[in-house]
Amino acid sequence: MQAATGSYLRTLFLHPPSYQGFDGGAGSRYQARREIRSFWYPTWLAQPAALVPDSRLVDAPPDGLTLDHVVGLARQYDLAVLHTSTPSFAHDVTVADALKAENPALRIGFIGAQVAVDPAAALRASDAIEFVTGNEFDFTIRDVALGLPLPTIPGLSYREHGRITHTPPRPILEDMDTLPFVVDVYKRDLTIDNYAIGYLLHPFVSLYTGRGCRSKCTFCLWPQTVGGQRYRTRSVDHVVQEIALATKYFPRVKEYFFDDDTFTDDLPRAEAIARGLGKLGVTWSCNAKANVPYQTLKVLRDNGLRLLLVGYESGNQDILNAIKKGIRLDIARRFTTDAKALGIKIHGTFILGLPGETPETIQHTIRFAQDLDPDTIQVSMAAPYPGTALYRQALENGWIVKGALVDEAGLQTSVLSYPHLSSTEIFHSAEEFYRRFYFRPRKMFAMAREMMSSPRVLRRRLREGSEFLRFLTAHRQDPAPTK
Repeated sequence: MQAATGSYLRTLFLHPPSYQGFDGGAGSRYQARREIRSFWYPTWLAQPAALVPDSRLVDAPPDGLTLDHVVGLARQYDLAVLHTSTPSFAHDVTVADALKAENPALRIGFIGAQVAVDPAAALRASDAIEFVTGNEFDFTIRDVALGLPLPTIPGLSYREHGRITHTPPRPILEDMDTLPFVVDVYKRDLTIDNYAIGYLLHPFVSLYTGRGCRSKCTFCLWPQTVGGQRYRTRSVDHVVQEIALATKYFPRVKEYFFDDDTFTDDLPRAEAIARGLGKLGVTWSCNAKANVPYQTLKVLRDNGLRLLLVGYESGNQDILNAIKKGIRLDIARRFTTDAKALGIKIHGTFILGLPGETPETIQHTIRFAQDLDPDTIQVSMAAPYPGTALYRQALENGWIVKGALVDEAGLQTSVLSYPHLSSTEIFHSAEEFYRRFYFRPRKMFAMAREMMSSPRVLRRRLREGSEFLRFLTAHRQDPAPTK
């Protein structure tokens, strides 16, 4: 059935409801319940939604929508496109089944890294799923919404007469400026106050200025699945124009976050965008590698940069080399010193349980984090997502002791175990890491000083502190036994 407006099908883009406690999904890099409840913008869904006129994007988790809420939408649409992830896939299938039962004529497709890596398995999971997409699905979804025959659309896997068929891969998008702005979809369909990240000012808006990453980190999901390991970017003017439009749409926004895997992969471009943002007078943050030179940091700071999200991962050089991080500890230390001298805040991320990890290297990393002393940290356990080099390495070596990346409460589990380091030890080291980093007099004084800066900040930090303590309590519980 064709859409009433133009030649497009009536299309629903849906980030499905989560199960209780799980808040990872459409835009989250670590798809699990975090130490503080947080929601990223569903940019991966908003981008194709911007290509389909009169479509609608529903982001169920931050809106607090349940399955009962979204099932009622099924009869209003001809096509439903659901974003899925490895931890949420089984639950997302139940959502697809319910939508199909409500409207048997509804066509349903899945997008995301999980289905791009293993499309056949995804299609076998439910007859309700008509098709899944490959790595770069924006224009693929547009073509489906136009009602084009599936065999003619590159980048699809679909079921036809009981057989699973794959069309040729869609060519990688080179001209990123052909993608329309996502902030138009944000304004039309999303409630910006529902999106909150502990280390970002609230309310904030996040989006991508490019895809892919030049680094070859073996654990990182997006570049090895849907983004690519080459940084393809929008033009400077295109990015600045979207932020200028966003300032008109969202005058209350306090910060813009560029969610590119490594925004600082192209330093001259980063500086040029910064200068454009400086003219707009906005505050912004981005993902960065721990090797940005002082001169560039200063340009970024002078033009509105407030915070850098930095993946330090480990305090052991051998581990960094093994995961192909492409960074030296001495360079990371100098970068951190430079950023602090310029007044740039840092949210540092660390991973425990990477190949080569031992009880001793965990202690090295905790001390490294204390020495660097970023403003805030995130501690994750190594997660072998399907499609990554880490996943293949773990399979070959028999390191995976259980399949679920998250438990029933949505908490990340430790699925890797080594002869010299069990998954249980890795799991409990995360709590130790957080406690030894945050429960220091210097850090506690800094947090108290920030809380006293305004009643709004005080209320927010008290709520987050309560969530953080509950998170640590949950981490005291032993995970499933390991071999």
